[in-house]
Amino acid sequence: MLKHILPLAFGLALLPAHAVFAQGAPEAPASAPAYDAALAKSLGADERGMRGYVLVVLKTGPKKVPAGEERTKMFQGHFANINRLAAEGKLAVAGPLDGVDGWRGIFILATGDIDEAKKHVETDPVIINGEMVAEYHKFYGSAGLMLVNQTHKKITQGN
Repeated sequence: MLKHILPLAFGLALLPAHAVFAQGAPEAPASAPAYDAALAKSLGADERGMRGYVLVVLKTGPKKVPAGEERTKMFQGHFANINRLAAEGKLAVAGPLDGVDGWRGIFILATGDIDEAKKHVETDPVIINGEMVAEYHKFYGSAGLMLVNQTHKKITQGN
């Protein structure tokens, strides 16, 4: 069931709040922001402001690395890999999931090519060690996702 809900959740997350929650009389239209062709191009946007990505679902793998120094180093490497891919503009979004049904986390990679996405994910220590396995899906979403990492840096305390 989560497989069917996840795309819907991402789709709803990309809609303006008033499109999802508005009820009753329509609001007066706000003036639309001016189209920024340079920004759209820099983000890889098509005419709809969208682009292709690969959504990666990280699931529990066949080898649980036991608690201790090896596991600590593996997860330090995992977070370093996430930060590297984000800094290189290859990773738009990453985050943990609740672990239900073995679903541990997601990546949204800034490519529409699954083979390219696999090359990036295969560099991650949690994959290399078998702690997690990856499932790949093509995803078409707002090119604005490419601004998440830049924005996140501005709202994270203790940088």
